[in-house]
Amino acid sequence: MRIYPAIDLKNGVCVRLKMGDMNKATEYGDPSAVAKEWQRQGAQFLHVVDLDAAFAGAFANERAVKSILAAVKIPVQLGGGIRHMADIEERLALGIERVIIGTAAVEDPDLAKQAAKRYPGRIVVGIDAKDGRVATRGWAKDSGEDPVSLALKMKRRGIRTVIYTDIARDGMLTGPNIEALKMMVDQTGMEIIASGGMSVPADVEEVKNAGAQGVIIGKALYTGGIVLAHAIEIGEKTC
Repeated sequence: MRIYPAIDLKNGVCVRLKMGDMNKATEYGDPSAVAKEWQRQGAQFLHVVDLDAAFAGAFANERAVKSILAAVKIPVQLGGGIRHMADIEERLALGIERVIIGTAAVEDPDLAKQAAKRYPGRIVVGIDAKDGRVATRGWAKDSGEDPVSLALKMKRRGIRTVIYTDIARDGMLTGPNIEALKMMVDQTGMEIIASGGMSVPADVEEVKNAGAQGVIIGKALYTGGIVLAHAIEIGEKTC
């Protein structure tokens, strides 16, 4: 199982939010310095989100993303505000390895199909759930769609990988929603990357045992609740 350290960008700075609330942000400094530190500690892939773009739709933190790409040699996946094919092409042209689409997966499902065909293996769908329904537009809008149903819709359109986030757990250090995660894994047969709620090493172990192919860890790495090297060790351990 792969470990993805998270770097969330707001106004050019690395931050962590609570349950996606932009008014509850804790700053952690220069994104490129943070990226280099995660690489130094053994990260093999970074997960980056342009939070401003997720709400506004425009590529608000392009400069910060470029600084991250210039600072590290490991691949980066990027999400936030990616609504059109031109957005996908723009991010890939910068050197992003994988592009994450979220809102567009609900509002324009055929974009996922076109992108998956044009860029096989480089398009990931982010499914963010709150109270059992998919939230869009920076988690501010309830789409009314069921997470598993959306994942299966994306699978039919050629998407292989889904990032599944439990919004209520994100940034709260309360542990992952294993029941919902296992449902996604078992009912879709897709490569599921878990996100939201990681707080201690045991959470990483639980997510792995649930069948996730990857886990995104944010606040717990920044506060020291999880040491990246230990999480990587758990992820690589064979039964």
